[in-house]
Amino acid sequence: MSSDDGLSGSADEPPQFVQYGIDIFGSAGAVILIGLLLFTVSGVWPPLVAIESPSMDPHIERGDLVFVMEAERFAGPNAEGGVVTAAAADGYVKFQQPGDVIVYEPDGSEIRTPIIHRAMFYVEDDENWYDRADTNHLLGADNCEELTNCPSPHAGFVTKGDNNNQYDQVGASPISEPVKIEWVVGTAEHRVPLLGEIRLGWNQAAGNTTGPVAG
Repeated sequence: MSSDDGLSGSADEPPQFVQYGIDIFGSAGAVILIGLLLFTVSGVWPPLVAIESPSMDPHIERGDLVFVMEAERFAGPNAEGGVVTAAAADGYVKFQQPGDVIVYEPDGSEIRTPIIHRAMFYVEDDENWYDRADTNHLLGADNCEELTNCPSPHAGFVTKGDNNNQYDQVGASPISEPVKIEWVVGTAEHRVPLLGEIRLGWNQAAGNTTGPVAG
């Protein structure tokens, strides 16, 4: 006599609900193992971040999943704190443009959403960096006195989104002061298009606004 209730099979097979449980735990275990492997390689947790804004278009787009690595792990030439700036790139290219793309904590805050933008150049403490900047990204400032964060309040990176018209450090409400080396979470290494939409949707459903990286 056979049963078709879906809860039993042959004498040598576990019930279907047990098999479902095994499959779920097996899949979860595989995900955890992959995550641990990526962490071992990158030195950063989480090693994969989802992009939630278009400010790095077209080189990194909203919804991409980006692999991030500890900056000093495989630093490029002329690196400062493991980061190669666009100004010092000398042929070094990441995501179709000179210089490293970094993930950083704006103003060193662990509460605010991290930012993923390109490191443009490095400034020293109290440096007048106006003459080193591209005037197209200074929002019309004519000198250091008219420029936010000039002279620089401390040493750090001046950064910018590839799709933005101004540096992160300028304007009435700058995204961040010059990015100190210790504020850098890591450098962006590779992107997987659209895969980050899954994480963005999950975070939105869970009410989590601090997990994904803002471009």
